[in-house]
Amino acid sequence: MVATKQLPTRAAVPEALTWDLTLIYATQADYDADVTKIKAEIPTVTALKDHFTESADNVLAGIQGVLSLYRRLEKVAVYASLKSDQDTGNSTNAALDDQANGLTAKAAAATAWFEPALLTLSPAQLDQYLDENVALRDYRHLLDTVRLQKGHVLSEKEEALLACASDIFDSSAKTFGVLNNADFEFPTVTDEAGNAVKLSQGLYGVLLESTKPAVRREAFEALYQVYGQFRRTLASTLAGQVKVHNFSAQVHHYPDARTAALAGNQIPISVYDSLVDSVDHHLDLLHRYVALRKELLGCDELHMYDLYTPLTAKPAVNYTYQQAQATALKALKVLGTDYVKHVKTAFHSRWIDVVENQGKRSGAYSSGVYDTAPYILLNWQDNIDNLYTLVHEMGHSMHSYYTTHTQPYQYGDYAIFVAEIASTTNENLLTDYFLAHETDPQMRAYVLNYYLDGFKGTVFRQTQFAEFEQWLHEQEAAGQALTADRLSEQYLALNQRYYGDAVVSDPQIADEWARIPHFYYNYYVYQYATGFAAASTLAQRITSHEAGAVKDYLGYLKAGSSAFPIDVMHAAGVDMTKPDYLDAAFDVFEQRLNEFEQLVKANR
Repeated sequence: MVATKQLPTRAAVPEALTWDLTLIYATQADYDADVTKIKAEIPTVTALKDHFTESADNVLAGIQGVLSLYRRLEKVAVYASLKSDQDTGNSTNAALDDQANGLTAKAAAATAWFEPALLTLSPAQLDQYLDENVALRDYRHLLDTVRLQKGHVLSEKEEALLACASDIFDSSAKTFGVLNNADFEFPTVTDEAGNAVKLSQGLYGVLLESTKPAVRREAFEALYQVYGQFRRTLASTLAGQVKVHNFSAQVHHYPDARTAALAGNQIPISVYDSLVDSVDHHLDLLHRYVALRKELLGCDELHMYDLYTPLTAKPAVNYTYQQAQATALKALKVLGTDYVKHVKTAFHSRWIDVVENQGKRSGAYSSGVYDTAPYILLNWQDNIDNLYTLVHEMGHSMHSYYTTHTQPYQYGDYAIFVAEIASTTNENLLTDYFLAHETDPQMRAYVLNYYLDGFKGTVFRQTQFAEFEQWLHEQEAAGQALTADRLSEQYLALNQRYYGDAVVSDPQIADEWARIPHFYYNYYVYQYATGFAAASTLAQRITSHEAGAVKDYLGYLKAGSSAFPIDVMHAAGVDMTKPDYLDAAFDVFEQRLNEFEQLVKANR
């Protein structure tokens, strides 16, 4: 009997392939000391409200006190989160994360007075304070951002009450996370080599790339069998989170949850609508690509589990983690020596948690705050997809690095809206690198196929998610119950419209909503699509060596939240208030689809 391959325990992972969290806190005692300081600081910050608006000096002291509390709290929270994610089954680490979440709720309650108090100042009074205190001017954009929220910030008592309940409001998302990352038991399936392997979130993506239809089908059916068993529970957790989004928007006097979510970054609703309209207008390109896939695979029926396997023979080259690092450095060289230097630091300083282990959070992300390294979580597999993931997450981490090393703390973060642009620009640069250096038709076709699949997954698929997310919130706001059956019926119809007649929308795909964590994030997914399209424009400027393109791009990475996201991107060379950047992205997709079709048909 062939033994089933098992993931290693956390303790069995080589240290060099784990992130070094001692860079945040050298010992548990250091972490505990900061927790103690936060607890002591909370009442001190609360007391600042008493005379906050009476003078320019008091306003400055209040701002600095609140920011100081959050700066220390963010460091504690990210440490606890990273510890928890490296092994979600570790109860000690889970307790740290719960503790940090509790502290965050208390800090939010203790500072709930801040924005309401600022909004009691008239524009004339605040301008006078800015004239009187030079140091206060360093916070001008922060103050402008708060002032734009006038009419949507509640009284101090109301905001404090909501802040106290934040941990409760997050319970649906936390329950989903525990189920998805720790509690679900996936069955044993067969890999491409005929080995019995324990299915996991990370392995699932690899198996869907298999050239053997039976392997893809078995993985697909096995995964959705698990989610199907819990679809009613997962519908309940998702519905609970949607209710939170709608409730928060309603009590803050927004017309709907989408407006509230986009208002935080001053993103016009037209940006969202333009994306959905543009994608809908170009669905014929997705239908064409899917039909080509069916033709090249030579199958009578194309199933949803057939959408990820490469359409060309895999090139002989594969990517170990070390090889991926070397290729990433070559591809990103176009961004200049300073950028590459910092990427090397990330590789050599254990900012990256590389391999999958038992209990580790699935997927990949970049996470860090002002006073930590921008860490990266991976679940490494030796393939080109993971090379792209590495480059993608490195884009996030370099964005964080440049921001935190350029901006003061109050502007040392950036909006989610611009976050995905840095990561997908890196992906585009990697694709451009391959297409510029690869002459082998097989490798070239493979890279084009990878790009087309990436575009499909990032622009088309994420916009599909965005449409579903909007439907969820509209239905709940209208008093319609979000049952598992209704969710699956709507999702299946949407899936059929997006992929067209060339694909069999397998019944299992109706439950795909049940396994998407981003539906808990409150209008997050559309930004993947807008980010990819904007990144396409930026990458073209950079690779064509347009004058000032690299400087403009690094300026965007360094801007943080010192300006509104739309303005930051405009300075970088992309006007996202107009659909032109979307049209340009679809033009690139069509050009590469044409080249790919010619290549594969010429070599059949």
